[in-house]
Amino acid sequence: MSETSGTTGTSATVRADGRRVDDLRAVTIEKGWSSQAEGSALVSFGDTKVLCTASFTNGVPRWLAGKGKGWVTAEYSMLPRATNSRNDRESVKGRIGGRTHEISRLIGRSLRAVVDTKALGENTIVLDCDVLQADGGTRTAAITGAYVALAQAIEWGRERKFISQKAVPLIDSVSAVSVGIIDGEPMLDLAYVEDVRAETDMNVVVTGRGLFVEVQGTAEGAPFDRRELGELLDLAVAGAADLTRKQLEVLGS
Repeated sequence: MSETSGTTGTSATVRADGRRVDDLRAVTIEKGWSSQAEGSALVSFGDTKVLCTASFTNGVPRWLAGKGKGWVTAEYSMLPRATNSRNDRESVKGRIGGRTHEISRLIGRSLRAVVDTKALGENTIVLDCDVLQADGGTRTAAITGAYVALAQAIEWGRERKFISQKAVPLIDSVSAVSVGIIDGEPMLDLAYVEDVRAETDMNVVVTGRGLFVEVQGTAEGAPFDRRELGELLDLAVAGAADLTRKQLEVLGS
């Protein structure tokens, strides 16, 4: 398991939890948490905790058969009591909620952005991201942990010769972090109490090389300008770089 308290802030502003505006929450990633899955990671961003497992299957969906490519996809869910009051399981409701579907697709897109599906071969990896406890940033924690689980599953497949020894399915790493504007000040990695107050809220997915995979941003209050957007993206890139270092340290890369 690896832990970090985030970046060293430079702003004089101190947040409710003692962080500066450009500090991550304490981040831990425990690799191999599940003894059953081909890859797994328990990731914590502060009090947000997400279990990510990777399941490897030799073979691909019917629509991909014979094309010489693999497939990576993801499913996201929250335990009923991950939040401060119980929510019914979506399986009991009989349908998947729009938010759950959206986040599942985001995680899948983020991971596929750093996978060479030809190098993966005709294999499928499914990432299951289950939120055990939510305190803001569940989708960003899920993406960050899912990459670690994915990397393990790929090595599992390589060791069993489902993937060529010479193939390089992972072309980069990927992580994600939230940023937002609170009381006019851009901040990194929002906890729930900050997220609900944010004038602007944004989730940013970044590769290990600092390239953007996805930027999801909304002005909840006053619109933001180009300068503020730049400040938010700068915070996100710096935070993601710290997360990348953490991922590579955990994976021994």
